[in-house]
Formats: sequence, C-alpha cells, structure tokens
Amino acid sequence: MLFHASSIRRYIPAIAGKFSDLAIRSSPFFSGNSSSAAEIFIAQLLKDPNNVEKTLDSVKAKLDARCITQVLATCARSKSQLCLRFFIWAGLHPTHRHTPFMYHKACELLDVEKNPRLIIDLMDGYSSEGFLVSIKMFKSILNLCKAAKDADLSLLVLRKMKEFNCRPDTVCYNVVIRLLVDKGSLDEAMAMMKEMGLIDLYPDNITYVSILKGLCDSRRLTDAFSLVDLMKVHGCVPNSVLYSTLLDGVCNCENPETAFDFLKLMEGYIDEGIEYKPNVVAYTSIVKRLSEKGKSIEAIQIIDRMDEEQIKPNRVTFAALLDGLCRDGHVEEAHEAVNRFNGKFGFDPDKLYSLLAMALFRTGKLRESEELLMKMVRRGMRPNGLAAGTVVRAAVSDGRPMDGYVLLDALERSGNLWGADSETCSVLLAALCSESRFEEARKVFDIMKEASIRFDCSRAESVFEHLHACGEYDLVSSISGITR
Repeated sequence: MLFHASSIRRYIPAIAGKFSDLAIRSSPFFSGNSSSAAEIFIAQLLKDPNNVEKTLDSVKAKLDARCITQVLATCARSKSQLCLRFFIWAGLHPTHRHTPFMYHKACELLDVEKNPRLIIDLMDGYSSEGFLVSIKMFKSILNLCKAAKDADLSLLVLRKMKEFNCRPDTVCYNVVIRLLVDKGSLDEAMAMMKEMGLIDLYPDNITYVSILKGLCDSRRLTDAFSLVDLMKVHGCVPNSVLYSTLLDGVCNCENPETAFDFLKLMEGYIDEGIEYKPNVVAYTSIVKRLSEKGKSIEAIQIIDRMDEEQIKPNRVTFAALLDGLCRDGHVEEAHEAVNRFNGKFGFDPDKLYSLLAMALFRTGKLRESEELLMKMVRRGMRPNGLAAGTVVRAAVSDGRPMDGYVLLDALERSGNLWGADSETCSVLLAALCSESRFEEARKVFDIMKEASIRFDCSRAESVFEHLHACGEYDLVSSISGITR
C-alpha cells in the first residue's frame, strides 16, 4: 500500500510496529516541521532503543543532511544517547557522508562542548553491549571532538580505541595533535608524534605543519627548525605550505634578517630533483614584517627577488611595501618604487598609484595623498573608488570640505566617479551646506541625482534646519527628493 506524504503521520504505527496511532500523534517527538523520513527514523529509534544500529539498518527512508538535522533537533535533549548513536550510524551509511558543517551542527544540537560526558557514555555503552566499533566510527567520534574543540576528550577517545581492539591510524593522531596544538599543549602534541613511531605509524605533512605552526606561534623557532630536520630524516619531504608556515613564524621574530636568510635557504632547497620555492604568501609575509620593522628599503629587495623568481606579487604585497616606505618617511622612494614596478606583474599605473595614495593617507600624509590623486586626474588616470572616497571624506573631516569638493569635481569632470558613493557624497554635501557653500552643494546634488545616489537621512535634520534658516527652500526640496 502506498502512503501519501501528507498522511504519513497516520500510518507511522504500521511502520514503527508497536506504537498506537494515538500515541504517535500525541508524541512530543513529532511536529509539523518534521519530514516524513525524520519521523520514520525517530519512530524506529523509540521502538527498539536497545538495538539501535540493527534497527536503523532496517529503515528504507531517505537519509540526508536535512533529515539528520531534524532527528537531532527533535530528540537531542531527551534522547541524547540515541541521537548520538544515530548520528554516528548515519555518517557511515552507504548513501551519506557527514560534512564538517554537519559535525559542527551535531555538536551544537547535542551540546557536546558543554557535556563531554555524552561521548564517554557513548563509549561505555558500546563496551557494555560488546558492540564492534570500527575505525571509521572512531574517526566520526573524533570529528565530533574536533568540532567541540576538546583536546582532552579526543585524547580519551584515542586511548579507548585499544579497548575495542581498534588500531588508530595517522588521521586519528592528526586530529588529536591538532587539538592539542590549538590548546597550547605543544610538548604533549610532540610526545604524541613520537608515540606514533612506537606503533609503526609515520607522521605526514599534516602532522608536521600542525606542530610547526604551534611552535612558530609560540616563537619556539629553534624547535621548529629541528622539527624540519627531523621530518627530512624520516623521509617526509617539506612542501611549500610547511615552508610558508615556518617563514611566517620567522617573520614574527624580532630579527627580520633571520627571515631574509631563511628565504635564501628555502629557495635553494632541492629534494630528489624537486625544487621547493616560497610562494607569494611567504614573500608577502617577509615584506610586511620588514616594513613593520622600519626596514622598508630592504623590503624592496624582496620584490626584486620575486621578479627574478617569476613570482607575481599581489595587492597585499605592494600595499605592505608602500605603507612601510611612507611610514619610514621614504615618500620619494615610494614614488620611485611605483614607477619602477609600473606595468610589471600585471599591475597598471592606476592600481599602483591608488595604493600609494592610500599608503600616504594611512601614514598621516593626507595633503600628499590629495595632491597625488589630483595629479592622477590631470594625467587622465583613474583613481579607484576606495582611494578617492577615503581622501574626500578625510578632507571634510579635516575641516576642508572645499578641498574635498575640488577633488570630487575633478573626478566628475574626468568621467571617473568611482569615489562617489552615498557616504562620501552625503558627508561632503552636509559639510558644504553647513558652510553655506550652496553653489558647490547644488553641484554635488546634481552628481548624486545623476548617479542615483541617495542622501543619508541621518544628516538630513541638521542640514535642512540650516538651509531653512538661510532661505534655501529649493535646495531643501531637491535634497529631500534623494533622501533615503
């Protein structure tokens, strides 16, 4: 007999066995928001809670993330152990695999982070039943520990594997090691890595990178270098990700020259005919760190090295370099660097000069930033919207709305209004009105109207009050029409 989805609740007793129709309909485990598949699984769990996995294997309903979430959301508080066993079972079902999001969702619904005893009770339940727990099930449990960010719980689960005659693999150890590193228990994490060798397991790059990152974050660079040597002895080839992690840690030390020396070492590393080189993230890290340490001139050499190695700098690389040069007072050198790298690496002059304008602004050189943007406009260049808008607003904040207007007017005349956003125009228009610069205010209004830019209503009251006092009723009417 076929059942229509809208009437499935009436026939759940026929599927679930011993439940009466009245009991099912009145059960608090069912709601109008539950899917029919979720209701079937819930009914089967309630039918035979003592033989969960075998009972669930007999269910033919469709299993997906929505169904699993509904089962957990419905029963997690009152039937947490049943829900947890259902979740572990569902992750090994032939038609479904849990995503990282699902582990986080299950952790949230089951409140594993606040109730780690739930996992311990699960293991005790499996043990008392003599249930055969596979390594895949243990990995699923460890992923819950990972979602809960509970290093101690993951270590307990790893130790429990021996009781079930289940041998952990490298993946299992990696989960525990990563959690220990995140917790700050670096010595314990390194001890776990040594333990792997005692059971004929070998750390992989994931293991080394996890511990290496923790050592670098803790500025234990001597231990980090030793670990790289150790992994080479064990036949694990360092890759660019590992070297970039180490270089980032080196750049955070107090001696930028150490990073420069390590960069040279990294460029010359060859293993089995394969040459490993730092990537753009590694180069950018050292450029940023050198610039922060007042060694921006030396940072230019890193860009030169990138050019030689045919590695393309990105926007972050150039922004870090130009910020450093301007901060150190090397404004002329910053202009020279822009001219020098103009057209290289796929960056056109507009982008590089816009980055320089922002660098000047961020380092307190607002006037120089304004002059640079005006020079760009006169040369037919196009400053980007971020640079133009930022400098116009800064001029207004500096008490110079007319200077901001001059720049915006120049941008408009050149056909480049990338900087004419609602915030920029609203700030400028309000400032011009407050200083009774009505002719300029009307020009800004025309720009806003033509570009369909709205006036910020939070500024309207004070602006309209001043315009009424000055008898500028037409301007009040005009601005009202574009006020949001």
